[in-house]
Amino acid sequence: MLRNGLAPWHLLILAVIVIAVFGSKKLPDTARALGKSMRILKSEAKAMKDENAP
Repeated sequence: MLRNGLAPWHLLILAVIVIAVFGSKKLPDTARALGKSMRILKSEAKAMKDENAP
């Protein structure tokens, strides 16, 4: 049933639903917060990897 993964039209429908739920004004703030969280996570993971290296 989901052998092929997500088709492009699945992503389009998902984008429309996200815009409808969150509204277009909150999306940039949400994306900015998500990006900041990902940068923090990446830096912390790198710090842990460097800490464990001999």
